[in-house]
Amino acid sequence: MAARIESVHPVLMSSNVAASILFFGRIGFALAFADSEDDPKYAGVRRGGVELHLQWHDAEQWSHPGDRPTYRFLVDDVDALLQEFQGVGVLPDHAEVRETPWGTREFHVFDPDGNGLQFDQDR
Repeated sequence: MAARIESVHPVLMSSNVAASILFFGRIGFALAFADSEDDPKYAGVRRGGVELHLQWHDAEQWSHPGDRPTYRFLVDDVDALLQEFQGVGVLPDHAEVRETPWGTREFHVFDPDGNGLQFDQDR
């Protein structure tokens, strides 16, 4: 019998972990842990069953700043989440949920370091 994979905790690159913690706090993620209260270099944030890790990287490791990963989050009500995020000012006023040809309703946001966060719901 194969071992069961329980969950995944993506590690997002961050140029300023404290600022990233604040950003994710604005969109409903609570701080789970940090290696330092004053100047964290590694931390985790959680919202529901989702946990993201934030890891500091120095300037040399940002040689391809436009080549940031995108993380997809499956949600139960993408329209309500869009309104929540607009209410805390992390989305531009013109942000909207879009219907895709592959059968989802989704919207996108970027964290302060350009990591893509895509929230979608099956139609």
